[in-house]
Amino acid sequence: MAYKKTVEELHYIVEGGKKMGEILAILQQETKVGMSAWDIDKRAEELILSVGARPAFKGYRGRKQDPPFPSTICASINQEIVHGIATKEKILYDGDIFSIDIGMQYPAHSGLGKGGNGFFTDTAITFAIGDISAELEQLLHVTKKSLEIGIEQVKIGNNIADIGRAIQAYIQPQGYGIVRDLVGHGVGHEVHEQPRVPNYLDERLEEWKIEEGVVIAIEPMITLGDYNIETDDDGWSIRTRDGSLSAHFEHTIAVTADGPVVVTRRPDEL
Repeated sequence: MAYKKTVEELHYIVEGGKKMGEILAILQQETKVGMSAWDIDKRAEELILSVGARPAFKGYRGRKQDPPFPSTICASINQEIVHGIATKEKILYDGDIFSIDIGMQYPAHSGLGKGGNGFFTDTAITFAIGDISAELEQLLHVTKKSLEIGIEQVKIGNNIADIGRAIQAYIQPQGYGIVRDLVGHGVGHEVHEQPRVPNYLDERLEEWKIEEGVVIAIEPMITLGDYNIETDDDGWSIRTRDGSLSAHFEHTIAVTADGPVVVTRRPDEL
């Protein structure tokens, strides 16, 4: 795995990211009160396959001893932060906040990239199901804005530590929790690569310079409580330990010869 991608690799990452953003926008538009996460997951896989890609998360193992992740999307509700499994029993109710985290490898069966199956992009959004409280609306607003603040730091001459520094400076004074055990990451050849991209300042990351060819995923995970987490018995679903609600937004950003490109922008963000 190379920290910096080639011009050809960047071409496919930008192209795949655009399709990924369009797919996530469709999933958000189609998600309604009363649906199950399983319904949304099946639709996500259908859409990914239809553009000549393959799901990045389904079957994924962080370590060899881990169970394979069973879903195309990570479907997380309310206190769940990330890695929620999309089951038939997970029903969306009015007043919930719902996170879809989705990744894909594009193009599939291309002869390019890892195993001849293209390059990875990764993106996430948290949104309201029906009517939610003003407190939750603000949580979504602040988390989304923190992502944009992090993205602004992705420019040649900066380093990875600048991203977490900026996000922390915005979030911390407002009293929200910044999840520390889960972070953004490099992406492209694999779904998760070095470097770590935390949402708080880690000065050790100043050695990771932002240069042409760098591709990273920035993903602030912000809570109404503190930053401590716990993992469910399924081995995947991660939630806040104090039961507070959380939001999660993510984009993949590629640094091209023309400057940084947020490759997974949804159509309504352009």
